[in-house]
Amino acid sequence: MRVNPTAEDVKKVANSIGCERASNHAAIEHLFDSKFSEALKTVGKRFDFIELYEERDTFREEIVKLIGTDLNGFSLEDAAIDYLEQTPLKAMDPDNILDAEGIKKITELTAGQAKLANEIQRDKEKVIKKQDVEAKEAILELERQQAEAEAKQKREIASVQAREEAEAAKIQAEERLKSERARISTDEEVEIATQNKDREVLVAQRNKERTDGVEQERVKRDRELESIERERVTTLKEIEKEKAVEVERKAIQDVIKERVAVEKTVVEEQQKILDTEAFAGADREKKVAVTLAEKSAQEEQIRKIKEAEAAKEAAQLHADQTLYETVKLAEAGKQAAELHAEQVVIEAEAERTASEKRAVAKKTLAEGVTAETAAPGLGEASVIGAKADAEAKGINSKAEAMKKFNDAGKEHEEFKLRLEKEKAVELAEIDVRRAIAAKHSEVLSKALESAHIDIVGGETQFFDRITNAITQGKAVDRLVENSETLSDVRDTFFNGDPD
Repeated sequence: MRVNPTAEDVKKVANSIGCERASNHAAIEHLFDSKFSEALKTVGKRFDFIELYEERDTFREEIVKLIGTDLNGFSLEDAAIDYLEQTPLKAMDPDNILDAEGIKKITELTAGQAKLANEIQRDKEKVIKKQDVEAKEAILELERQQAEAEAKQKREIASVQAREEAEAAKIQAEERLKSERARISTDEEVEIATQNKDREVLVAQRNKERTDGVEQERVKRDRELESIERERVTTLKEIEKEKAVEVERKAIQDVIKERVAVEKTVVEEQQKILDTEAFAGADREKKVAVTLAEKSAQEEQIRKIKEAEAAKEAAQLHADQTLYETVKLAEAGKQAAELHAEQVVIEAEAERTASEKRAVAKKTLAEGVTAETAAPGLGEASVIGAKADAEAKGINSKAEAMKKFNDAGKEHEEFKLRLEKEKAVELAEIDVRRAIAAKHSEVLSKALESAHIDIVGGETQFFDRITNAITQGKAVDRLVENSETLSDVRDTFFNGDPD
């Protein structure tokens, strides 16, 4: 269906069903479905069911003619039957007139068709059976003829086979004879060929051995040459490698030397800075040390004086006590001494000589000790003071000059001066100890040049004992010189003076 392309038909469609419904397929089907169904039923009653299949064109034309071409502005161009099938008997109602008419018609048509189909089936079976009998008779006749032909053929075959076997035996004997002759001839030729082959193989083997020997010798020589060449190449590579390594080592050494030189320069600069700082600090500490040394020397001198006075008083008291005890003992042993006067006088003369020598030694040692105790200390103090004054002046001069430098340079200079000061102090102390040791050795050499001494103990113990002995001897001599009673006793027992 379609709308005629005319203004009138388009207006008619628009007025009758509207534009929206005219464009809706479902609405159009709903609009014309009943009309088309009625037309199909009306035209369908005019034809038998078989005619509907056979006269489809007439059926379609009748439908179009019944519906017409004018459908409220729509135009029906063609009608097509896409599905046509008989309604099943089960779906029909026997009580319905139309369905009953359909059932009767369907039954008549199907019964007649069944009868006709049965007749056709039976005729088909008779024809098939007749054809089977005729075929069987023909087959039997053919089988008889085949048997006769086969027997005749067997007889002819047997005759031919006998003739052929005789001829074959004859030919076989002849062929066997020829075959034997050929075999013998072949064996002879094979033997000759075998011998020739063995001979050729032996010659070829010897040639091959000779060729192999030559080839092996050549291969061996080539291998030796290759080995020599590889060794040469390897040696050259090793030499090149060693050269490269030496070059790298030299380069590394040069780099190390340069780095060491740079580090040395850096260290020198750092050391200069440290020296400057040390000197500056040393000058400051030197002044303090000199002041402290002077103070300490004065305190030590005062302490020694106090100790000497206390020791003198103690020695005086001890001497008086000793003198009293000695006098008492002397009076008690005076008679015994007189009995042995002569013997004592003789022993006293020998002892006096030894005493004089010991007195000289003690005096020398005492003078040396006194000089060593007083003079070197004072002299050293003077030297240290002079040095300290000179260094202080130098430090002041340097301090004035250092004001022109920045803080880093000033600290460096102070550090250098502090180091110089510590070095000077240490050297001064070493010089003092060396001078004292020299004076000790000189005094001891003079005091002990005529003495016989057994050294017991270590070096330090020996020196301490000698010093203590000298000090004690000096104290005894001073006590005897300061005491009239002891002097009288000395003169009485050692010098033989009774007064």
